[in-house]
Amino acid sequence: MKVGVVGAGAVGSSAAYAMVLQGTADEIVLTDLNEKLAAAQAQDILHATPFAHSNFVRAGGYDALAGADVVILAAGVAQRPGEARLALLERNAAVFGKIIPAVLRAAPNAVLLVASNPVDVMTDIAARISGLPDGRVFGSGTILDSARFRSLLGEHLGISSRSVHAYGVGEHGDSEVLWWSGATVGSLSVIDVATQIGKPLNDAGRARIEEDVRRAADRIIAGKGATWFGIGAGLSRVVQAIGRNENALLSVSARAENIEGVDNVTLSLPRIVGAGGIRGTLLPHFDSAERAALRDSARILKEAAESVKL
Repeated sequence: MKVGVVGAGAVGSSAAYAMVLQGTADEIVLTDLNEKLAAAQAQDILHATPFAHSNFVRAGGYDALAGADVVILAAGVAQRPGEARLALLERNAAVFGKIIPAVLRAAPNAVLLVASNPVDVMTDIAARISGLPDGRVFGSGTILDSARFRSLLGEHLGISSRSVHAYGVGEHGDSEVLWWSGATVGSLSVIDVATQIGKPLNDAGRARIEEDVRRAADRIIAGKGATWFGIGAGLSRVVQAIGRNENALLSVSARAENIEGVDNVTLSLPRIVGAGGIRGTLLPHFDSAERAALRDSARILKEAAESVKL
């Protein structure tokens, strides 16, 4: 499997590194406007292959993406001091307007996996620019939020987070919705498990976990400037599901026809990911509060996407 990574900064390089450690791809190509950065990252990651998997890692221009099965879009511009969110979105849309046609000229059959933030709106923009079917262009969405949710629940319960099944849906951002009513450990409700083992999740406990999930990025950014390891591993996981045709259920961001009365909005839901991209979407049974919160999240994202003119 060949994977391209456009944008060799912290997120793109971390995704490439995670793919080497996990043996996700046979060949990885890093592309960046800063050719020296892409070359340096590729060399550094290549030197890790004797300790992990024998991946072929290199840097190159867009032509080097030829034959790629998946291309991760991790490029974008940073927000300027005092810059409005819409202005940032419009500048990043302009970046995508140059990148995506170049990617598709080289790799017309690739799945486009968007990692650039704000990821839901950038995924919507990528879909509009590319003209690809919804299943072939999607974003990392709330895959990291879901991982944070699971890790915190596992920590509270003293149970491996790999045994916890819980999802964040909606926006990868402030309006995200944690699907508490569907969170399970094995086949049991997480609330029931917490009660059985003497670690009940009351309103205060749930509020603390919600706050920790929502503020995780802020705290990491305050400490080191940005987040990259978690999302890098998440991107590798998505690529793995595509390459191995797993039909894995992952909370990624893509266009939905109608969510709680909001039409054609790009957001995260549990989706079946396999060869060729998204193969299906599952709409969970939410309680009334979760439905209302998801409706608000969908409206926020719809408004933001429509504000960006291509």
